[in-house]
Amino acid sequence: MLYIVSMLRLGESSILAHPIDDDSSDRLQVCLQVLLKASDAGLRSVWLDECRSSYATMISEKQIREADESTSLASMTVAQADDLIDFYHLKNRKGMTQLELEDEVATDMKRATGSLTSAVDNERKLNRMLQLTGFSDPVYAEAYVTVHQYDIVLDVTVMNRTQETLQNLCLELATMGDLKLVERPQNYTLSPGETKQIRANIKVSSTETGVIFGNIVYESTGATDRSVVVLNDIHIDIMDYISPASTADVAFRNMWAEFEWENKVAVNTSITDVQAFLDHIVASTNMKCLTPLSALEGDCGFLAANLYAKSVFGEDALVN
Repeated sequence: MLYIVSMLRLGESSILAHPIDDDSSDRLQVCLQVLLKASDAGLRSVWLDECRSSYATMISEKQIREADESTSLASMTVAQADDLIDFYHLKNRKGMTQLELEDEVATDMKRATGSLTSAVDNERKLNRMLQLTGFSDPVYAEAYVTVHQYDIVLDVTVMNRTQETLQNLCLELATMGDLKLVERPQNYTLSPGETKQIRANIKVSSTETGVIFGNIVYESTGATDRSVVVLNDIHIDIMDYISPASTADVAFRNMWAEFEWENKVAVNTSITDVQAFLDHIVASTNMKCLTPLSALEGDCGFLAANLYAKSVFGEDALVN
């Protein structure tokens, strides 16, 4: 009891650069109250028996979780024995980037093996198809967005809907956020009703929500000035760069204390079950719940859990 009182007085004194936090002070005061009532059988059972069993359960769950993670990592296949070898070094790489060359090799291989398209691929491609212009515009454009780890590939389909030949048609793109256009697409000439595929590569440098906007500029035979068609904005979702991850509880607390800012979000929801709400948050944010299931059991009006995710750039995302 003398040691506890001395630590409390030292923590609240002005000689320390950082005073004791409220949680540690409350914990020491609870310990002091327990020692004052050491003869209470209920308190003795909680502190000596229940705390020991809770700690043993936590250790066993941690060991089971680590064993499952090691088993899943060991079961992952790095490469199959009969995997095909891509000889893209033998292809003509004139005017093509490394990414375009690898995509073309993969497309040729799928075409040769008869697995070029599937229902799942078509559905996924339709979900990422974005309409950039209206149907009444002289130039119709739509884009298929492919998100890699460090770059974004825009496959833009441009169609000339007029009865005139469009000359020097150029796709002008600009970015907002930590996005950078690698190279400016070249100019094209489109005859009436012709369709053209234009590819643009955009580098990503951090996990932030970015916006891609731009215009289609062209010259027609019957007009002296250049015409401009404004494109709809393309919003890059941050969820494409975040994946669930695991970290130790001590590391989570240290990161929580070290991070410079904390954003409190108020959520209005119709979900009344706290466990269902937690599952909804985990699925919506693409994060992993670090709190073990045993700590979330029981029927109560509130719930506290830690969520963690990591971006492809090594950035940490913490939610409590």
